Amino acid sequence: MRIGELAATVGVTPRAIRHYHHLGLLPEPERLGNGYRAYGLRHAVELARIRRLTELGLGLGEVRDVLADDAGRELAEVLAELDADLARQEAAIRERRARLRELLARAERGLLPAEGTVSPELADLLAQSGGLGAESPMAAKDREMLALIDTTAPPEARAQLMAALLPTVTEPGALDAARDVYARFDALADAAPDDPRVTEAAHALVACLPADLPDLGGPERSGFLDAVLADVTPAQAEALRLALRLAAAGGAR
Repeated sequence: MRIGELAATVGVTPRAIRHYHHLGLLPEPERLGNGYRAYGLRHAVELARIRRLTELGLGLGEVRDVLADDAGRELAEVLAELDADLARQEAAIRERRARLRELLARAERGLLPAEGTVSPELADLLAQSGGLGAESPMAAKDREMLALIDTTAPPEARAQLMAALLPTVTEPGALDAARDVYARFDALADAAPDDPRVTEAAHALVACLPADLPDLGGPERSGFLDAVLADVTPAQAEALRLALRLAAAGGAR
C-alpha cells in the first residue's frame, strides 16, 4: 500500500502517519525503487492501534508508553488516570468514559485482550472464543484483522459484523470447525498455490462464515485486501481468493 491507501484504510491523514514516523511510534517501511514507501498489513495493524489509543484521549507520549508495554500493565494504569480526568470534563465525553470503564473492568479481571483497546463488542467476541487458535499463526492474523476492522469500520457496520460473527464461536461445534479451518490454512504455509488442499481450505472457510455478513467494502478497501493477501503465503492467499469468490457466489454452506 502507498501512504494514501494506508491513511484511507485506517482513517487517518498521511500527515499524521508521517508525524508518527517522526516520533518513532510507527516504523518506517522499506522504500521501493522509485522512492515510494511500501506499507503492509503490519503497518496498518500498528497504525490502527495508535488511532484507538489516541481516540481514548491518550497523548502521544502515553501512547508510546502503552506500545512499549506488551503485558498491558501500563495500559491499565494510563486508562485509570484518564478515567479520573474525564470525570471532570463535559457531558460529550460520557460515551468515551463508558468504553474506558469496560476496558478497565476487563484489565482488573485479567481479561484485557492481547489486541489492546478493542471495542466491547470485539472484546466479548474474543472472550467467547476462549483463546481459539492460541497456537495458530493464521488465527493470530485473523484476530489482528478483526482489530483493524473494529477500528476502521463505521460503528453500525462494526456492530452488525460482531453480531454476525458471534454464532461462529457460540454455536455447537463452531469452535471445532474454526480450529479445523485454522489448521488447514496453517498447513498451507509451505504449499504451492495449486495444492489440492487450497480448495479444501477455501470450502472449509466459507462453510464457517455466517450468511449475513455486512458489506464493509468500498474503494479504499482494495488496498487493505491486497495487504492481507501479501501478508500470507501464496497458497494461503489463493485459498482466501477462492473463498471470497465462493462466498460472493453463495458458497458452500
